[in-house]
Amino acid sequence: MGYCLEQTGFNQILQEWSKDYFIYAPKRFKDGGGFSDTDRIRYGEIHTVEEIVFDLKSEFSFKEVLLPLSQTLFFFTEEVVKEADPPKKGAVIFLRSCDLHAVKRLDAIYLENGCEDYYYQRLRDKVKFVLLGCQYSFENCFCVDMGTNRTDAYDAYLEIINGKVYVDNHNEAWEALLAARSAATPAVVPACVTRNETCVHIPAGITLEVMGATMWDEYDSRCINCGRCNFVCPTCTCFSMQDIFYTDNGKAGERRRVWASCMVDGFTEVAGGGCYRQKNGQRMRFKVLHKVYDYKKRNGYHMCVGCGRCDDICPEYISFSHSINKLADAIEEVAANGGK
Repeated sequence: MGYCLEQTGFNQILQEWSKDYFIYAPKRFKDGGGFSDTDRIRYGEIHTVEEIVFDLKSEFSFKEVLLPLSQTLFFFTEEVVKEADPPKKGAVIFLRSCDLHAVKRLDAIYLENGCEDYYYQRLRDKVKFVLLGCQYSFENCFCVDMGTNRTDAYDAYLEIINGKVYVDNHNEAWEALLAARSAATPAVVPACVTRNETCVHIPAGITLEVMGATMWDEYDSRCINCGRCNFVCPTCTCFSMQDIFYTDNGKAGERRRVWASCMVDGFTEVAGGGCYRQKNGQRMRFKVLHKVYDYKKRNGYHMCVGCGRCDDICPEYISFSHSINKLADAIEEVAANGGK
């Protein structure tokens, strides 16, 4: 049902939600940018609707709410193992359509991949999603071609028009709260873009023979294996395990899982000193094909959601969308070389 509220009225709703949930949205971090006197837009806890940034793309995704950068799984001593306590409250996350599609990818990886990840599940069960509409396409976005520019899989949708807050609510538990502070209004339809400046074409019939194309060689010198593209990506899920031993007692500590990246040194190192992908071009090849080939082969839809954050963040101006668009020529090249 649609509702129209004053911003003060919606802030009262946020106060009520905060009793049971931490509330996260893209917000401005003053002087938190990569350069002097620049701000950064990323996810953080909010208390008022005025804190939400609607007109800029967040540089980091919502992912660090569901998948903390460093997450303690359990504590241990010589004789006792204690599971880390779950969060005391759930979370309400304000996010755009592409990111809500990314949640589907995270769920598939952590919950539908042969077994359920217990630590992800206990967070995921307590999360609600509020969709933010896109009035226009941001730089480097290609969500339209990826089919992630619209969704109806939200608990509520929110937009601000002429200082009024408009909400489309799908969550029955929130109906009374919204109705008490607002007037019903005709259907509120989520805003979405239908065209991006950046376009991609993923060729049909990609095979692993494309691994032999020369397009990957250029990334040996261009990529500096910093891993930024993975860390801002809402669908990258790799992590490593770390056992932290307390300095005052070397037999007690905790086990954490920490974000990792297929683009950084050491990710594919194995016992005996072997390394599957030593060159940066090989790592780029793995990342691109994982996003637009093998994930779809298993799940039926592409892993990439077209948010464009990887293009935004790369210090070497490597464009993931351009990499996708080079695949057609790469397929022709390997075909002309007899599949080699």
